Amino acid sequence: MRIAVLGTGMVGRSIAGRLDELGHDVSVGTRDPEATRVREDAGWFTDRPGIALATFAEAAAGAEVVFNASNGAVSLDVLGQAGADNLAGKIVVDIANPLDFSQGFPPTLFVKDTDSLGEQIQRAFPDARVVKTLNTMNASLMVAPGVLPESTSVFVSGNDADAKATVTGLLQQFGHQDVIDLGDITTARGTEMLLPMWLRLMGVLGTATFNFKIVR
Repeated sequence: MRIAVLGTGMVGRSIAGRLDELGHDVSVGTRDPEATRVREDAGWFTDRPGIALATFAEAAAGAEVVFNASNGAVSLDVLGQAGADNLAGKIVVDIANPLDFSQGFPPTLFVKDTDSLGEQIQRAFPDARVVKTLNTMNASLMVAPGVLPESTSVFVSGNDADAKATVTGLLQQFGHQDVIDLGDITTARGTEMLLPMWLRLMGVLGTATFNFKIVR
């Protein structure tokens, strides 16, 4: 599958690296590929010649599935640079969170209760098929949930059943065994609002390597 990952941070590299290992055709989108190639962490891309580095628009244009792995505060801008035409009809997997660090740590949410970042993306790009998922765990567990001693849960939200089925298949390739379909994109409010709880747990546990498990 041809997959674009928008974002070169820890989350983007984790997603792109695992997809490459699984045999997908992966490109990573960034604002300025040349600037990215000379960054301190540019060796990550050098060590993975199978992963192409491109602009947001170039990466999205050639993809069947687009992962939004950007900072939630700039996600709409990043997807705008990717281009509405390049996203039309495609699955956009939104794994970002609407975190506001303007008052320091822990961050607050800049959208909640009556809206979500996932919904904002779907409204801004109505021809895309947005699926919210993976935003309730850290980057390493997104792609390797098996490092935990037992199976945990991951959620999907979106308006398009076929898009959610495709994303569920990718989640299963990552190793997720308990994928819970919450319903349409409005249910992304719930998973995004888990972040304040997640942050408190991280502080108490002293680690980000944990996840939620729904027992039923």
